[in-house]
Amino acid sequence: MSLSIADPKMMASSSSTRSLLRHTFVLTRRSVIGRLRQPAVLAPAFIFPLFFAALGSASFNKLASDPYFTANIATSFLNYAVAGAVLQGVLFGSTSAAGDLATDIEQGFFERLLASPISRTAIVLGRLAASMVVACVQVVIFMTIFLVAGARIESGPIGFIGLIGGGALLALAMSAMMAGLAIKSGSPEVVQGAFPLVFVLMFLSSAFFPRHYMKGWYRTVADWNPLSHVVEGMQGFMNHELSASQFAKSWLIPFVLAIIGIAFALRALNNRLAAS
Repeated sequence: MSLSIADPKMMASSSSTRSLLRHTFVLTRRSVIGRLRQPAVLAPAFIFPLFFAALGSASFNKLASDPYFTANIATSFLNYAVAGAVLQGVLFGSTSAAGDLATDIEQGFFERLLASPISRTAIVLGRLAASMVVACVQVVIFMTIFLVAGARIESGPIGFIGLIGGGALLALAMSAMMAGLAIKSGSPEVVQGAFPLVFVLMFLSSAFFPRHYMKGWYRTVADWNPLSHVVEGMQGFMNHELSASQFAKSWLIPFVLAIIGIAFALRALNNRLAAS
């Protein structure tokens, strides 16, 4: 009769993983509840995207009469504006969440977390997961409003899932980069000061106007802007036909950016721990 003895290293690794997941869940819940308790902070992430979508639909609705637009871009400008609203709302929300993290650092709550028996990685992952949860809620609310206004998801439930997944991954990428900046600087003002750069990058993309109709340097910048390709992948989910390129643009690009952002955030966390 043989007895199998569990490897202590495997048991320790399993316990560490469970602790990480448990701590991440708790911090995610705290962050989500904290966001919901600040409607004044969340409001711009809904008001401004809807305002720009309404403005764009009223200003450029005649583009829908162009055969190229209806055949290759969207069936209506309202359908086209959906992805831009999702992009803008997610970027607003992710930056605001990173600002909350910087506030925690500035007010000393972050230091209390570090002094507690909690996974250091979970401190970052909790914030990132919360941004993804809020982004999913944002997409659902946006889609509900746009559907009531007359937009149609021509690709059906798969397109709806594609939009939610794209919004969540974009939130993960943006919040990871901004979280790294928040941990590195420890200042909400620095995080908020970086957002105008993201805002400019968003306007120099095809989030609000198709690249096909752009000219000169504006078209060149939009061609090289990764946000153009992300938002165009999301716009494709509103059309009849779905393709692998749409998922590659709206899911794969944010996923790669998220890996880079998470690495940056964790490195900033390690540097802060080493300095403390």
